[in-house]
Amino acid sequence: MRNHEVTKEQPLLDGAGKIAEPGWARQQVWQYDREKIQSPAFRIKEWDYYLVMNEDYAAAFTLSDDGYIGLQSVSLLNFKERWEHTETILTPFPMGKMKMPASSSKGDIIYKDRRLRLEYRVDSDRRMISCDFKDFYQGKPFYCEIALDQPKMDTMVIATPWSGKKAFYYNQKINCMPAEGYMSFDNVTYWFSPEKDYGTLDWGRGVWTYDNTWYWGSGNGTVGGRPFGFNIGYGFGDTTAATENILFYDGKGHKLDDVIFHIPEENYMKPWKFTSSDGRFEMEFEPVLDRTASMSAFIVSSDQHQVFGKMRGRAVLDDGRFIELKDFMCFAEKVHNRY
Repeated sequence: MRNHEVTKEQPLLDGAGKIAEPGWARQQVWQYDREKIQSPAFRIKEWDYYLVMNEDYAAAFTLSDDGYIGLQSVSLLNFKERWEHTETILTPFPMGKMKMPASSSKGDIIYKDRRLRLEYRVDSDRRMISCDFKDFYQGKPFYCEIALDQPKMDTMVIATPWSGKKAFYYNQKINCMPAEGYMSFDNVTYWFSPEKDYGTLDWGRGVWTYDNTWYWGSGNGTVGGRPFGFNIGYGFGDTTAATENILFYDGKGHKLDDVIFHIPEENYMKPWKFTSSDGRFEMEFEPVLDRTASMSAFIVSSDQHQVFGKMRGRAVLDDGRFIELKDFMCFAEKVHNRY
């Protein structure tokens, strides 16, 4: 059954190391246990990625243990001035040493080295991001203290296998978290206000195949006085059981079928289109800033285009109501990784 919703709490993996019940859920009903994975430690990938943004600027934070490499990253983006800077620190062979939590709802992650201190702390219904990055760009430091509130609401959780393999993708996207706090760089302080600014969490654990291309888009804002967000994406594994496409409106998730990204790959800054198999997500996308990055180190490579811009079009809720978007700030990306 396509878009099979899983509601029963259960272990993620069966005795053979494969996903016991593929599908999607509104909360983390699957229990992740690193010890149950029947793959070498260097193949296990665990990450927490936060994006906090508004119409004018954004910050992104990654803490990850990808087996034979760790990747810790901070991005600062200024949409009005159309510039961004990303600084990444690679660490060899963490293979579980970062002690990434087994659940998104509890457990802190703290990374420290001579240049970077990046902390994620989860306290009840609030998430704290604290960062001190020395020599972030042009010899200048970056600081931030940001709180994300997490009201009771639906999220997007998906458990996706790879057909015939022990590879799997267990992922949660939490949209529409009101953001409060600041970030500081180059004598400029950027403030986030919970009345209009939001954060997103991309929480993932899994074992992937070596060579993958994925597509992901996400956005948050206020529409009709209510929080509205969306998560769209594809490219990973066998999605026969469920897609990760969903709308969020006033705390409730409205599941979508397939969404296709129509990307002008000769120039990512040209307009994009998005179409859907069920007609419930039909959008045009005007790029503002392409956070492009390519990296190659040993057997690891990555080619990324995370494009921020303005979405306009129509989304349809489960009950048939239309959500009209106009200049809705969001992002969509295409990423090709070998690692």
